[in-house]
Amino acid sequence: MSFSEPSTTDVDGDSEVGVMVVVVMGVAGTGKTTVGPLVAEALGVPYAEGDDFHPAANIAKMSAGTPLDDDDRAPWLDAIGDWARDRAAEGGGAGAGGVVSCSALKRAYRDRLRAAAPGLVFLHLTGDRELIAGRMAARKGHFMTTRLLDSQFATLEPLGADEAGIAVDVAPEAAVIAERAVAALRRLL
Repeated sequence: MSFSEPSTTDVDGDSEVGVMVVVVMGVAGTGKTTVGPLVAEALGVPYAEGDDFHPAANIAKMSAGTPLDDDDRAPWLDAIGDWARDRAAEGGGAGAGGVVSCSALKRAYRDRLRAAAPGLVFLHLTGDRELIAGRMAARKGHFMTTRLLDSQFATLEPLGADEAGIAVDVAPEAAVIAERAVAALRRLL
C-alpha cells in the first residue's frame, strides 16, 4: 500500500505513521462521528464530519425518513472526495492526512471516493442490527432515524478483499474501538 507522503510523527511522538486519509464507514448508528475524531486525534490529523458535506435537500429527505438514492449521494460523495484529495495532496498546507466519516455503504461509492483520492483507507465500523438500533434510539436530535436502518443494512456491501481497509466491531466503548482501529491502521503500513 502506498501513501502520498513518506511519514509523519503521531500525536504521542512515539511512532511513525504514513500520511493517510481514512474514511470511517458503516451504517448509521455505528459511531462514525464518535470514533472518527478519536482516530484522528490519535493519528494527529484533522477530522471532518461527513454529514456536514450533505446538501440541505439530502438532510431534509433523510429527516423525513426517506432513504437517499444514488443521485442524491453523488454531490455528497464528490464533496467528501474533494476534501480527501486535498488532505492527501502533496505540498502546501495540504497533504497532512485526515479522517472523514462517510457511510460509504456500496463498493461503487468507495470507488468514487478512491477515484477522487487514490490511496484512501477505509475503517469499517461493524455491529449487529439490534445493538446499532438501540444506540440510534438513544441519541437525540439527529436527522437519521432507526426507520432508515434496514435500508442501510440492505445497501451495505462490506469491504472487498482488494480494498485497503479494516473492519472493527462496535460492541465495546468508543475509546476501545478507536484504539483497536488505530493499531490496525498502523499495521497496514
